[in-house]
Amino acid sequence: MKNLLKFVTRINLKTIRFNFKYFPFKTAIKFPVLISNNVFLHQMKGRVIINGPIRTALVQIGYGKIGIADFKRSRAIWEVHGDVIFNGRAFIMHGCKLNVSKGAQLIFGNDFNMSTECAIVAAKKIEIGNHSGISWESLVMDTDFHHIADETGTVFNHPKEIIIGDNVWVACKCTILKGAVIPNGCVVAANSMITKPLAGENNIFGGNPLRVLKSGISWWY
Repeated sequence: MKNLLKFVTRINLKTIRFNFKYFPFKTAIKFPVLISNNVFLHQMKGRVIINGPIRTALVQIGYGKIGIADFKRSRAIWEVHGDVIFNGRAFIMHGCKLNVSKGAQLIFGNDFNMSTECAIVAAKKIEIGNHSGISWESLVMDTDFHHIADETGTVFNHPKEIIIGDNVWVACKCTILKGAVIPNGCVVAANSMITKPLAGENNIFGGNPLRVLKSGISWWY
């Protein structure tokens, strides 16, 4: 009964609007996505796809609290024109921003966690594997937004896919830019910037310039 009451109190108008906008009725009434009142649903276009069994609160957006963030003043933003695909459970904390352009894809693996005040900007494709997490105030962005041309007028800074593997931990205040590939089992140390494919699984990457800090590691929540 206690769990039922807790669930009912979280079914707000934003959650109802979101589920019935993106899913057929038989799916929507299960409320697989919970939306906090602190979420600004700026653009609700494109598609939301859930692969696998549907259950209530499979995806939660705008919830959770940590001591370094002001839950009352911070809000998440949903600005989606493309496809957002969930391959299982996802927990996206308050203050996070998701921006997906028309024709772009943002793919979350199962058991994904993102801490407060992060931003993901997808203009082409960003794919995150299973059991991976992104810590607070990190940015993942596959585009430069502005076009840059060479002396012939040819634009050369087109968006590039980002791939984050399975069981990856991106620590706080990291910047993951277009073309980045993070192999399975890796940890990206705080304040690191990734702009290209990294080599080798189960490594800790960090430093400036970026380098392997330790190999053969494992990590867990």
